Amino acid sequence: MSSPKRLAQLLSAHNTGPLFDSLEAFLFDCDGVIWKGDKLIHGVPQTLDLLRSKGKKLVFVTNNSTKSRRQYAIKFQSLGLSVNEDEIFSSSFAAAMYLKVNNFPQQNKVYVIGGEGIIEELQLAGYTGLGGPEDGEKRVQLKSNFLFEHDKTVGAVVVGLDPDINYYKLQYGTLCIRENPGCLFIATNRDAVGHMTDLQEWPGAGCMVGAMCASTEKSLLSLENLQRS
Repeated sequence: MSSPKRLAQLLSAHNTGPLFDSLEAFLFDCDGVIWKGDKLIHGVPQTLDLLRSKGKKLVFVTNNSTKSRRQYAIKFQSLGLSVNEDEIFSSSFAAAMYLKVNNFPQQNKVYVIGGEGIIEELQLAGYTGLGGPEDGEKRVQLKSNFLFEHDKTVGAVVVGLDPDINYYKLQYGTLCIRENPGCLFIATNRDAVGHMTDLQEWPGAGCMVGAMCASTEKSLLSLENLQRS
C-alpha cells in the first residue's frame, strides 16, 4: 500500500522553525521584492543579514534583462547590500547561457532588442551582439526605393526589456528572423509590466516581444518557461 499523502499545513509559530531549518537556500526576485526602481524595500537588509547569519545560501533571480550580473552587483552595492555576481541569475545571463549550452555557433551574431545587460553577457560567453542601446537613436527612411539592409550572419534575435525600442530595431529584428535561415527568436521574458520606478509600474518586455511576434509570425523561445520547468 502507498503511504498516505501529507496534507499541507498553514504556517504558525509551531512549525516555522523546522521548515526554516530544513531549507538550505532562498531565492529572491529583485524588482518589487528587493527594490522598486532605485529604492530599497523596507526590511530587506535585516532579512538578508538574518539568513546569512544562519548559513543560508541566497540567490537573486530577475527577469529584467537590462543589466548584466556585474551591473546588478553594482546596483546591490549602491543600495548598501553585499551581493556577489555568482549569487545573481538574470535573464540576460540566461539568454547567453542558453546559446552556449546549445552550441550556438560562435561565428553567428546575435541581434539584441534590449539593454546593455544582454550585450555584455553575450560578450562574456564569446558571442558578438549587435543592436541594443547602440541602435536606440537610429531611424528608418520610409521612402521610395529604400532597402533596409541587415546582417545576414545574425543567427539569433534576443528580445528583452528595451526602453529605447524603435521602428529601426523592430525592422532589423524582423528581417533577421524572417530572412536569415534558422535564425532563433528568443525572449528573455514576457512580463506585462515591471517596477521600473518606485511609484508605478511600466510596460514590460512582453510588449516588445508581442510586437516581434506580430511582425515575424514566428514561434519564439521564452526563457522564463525554461527557468520554471
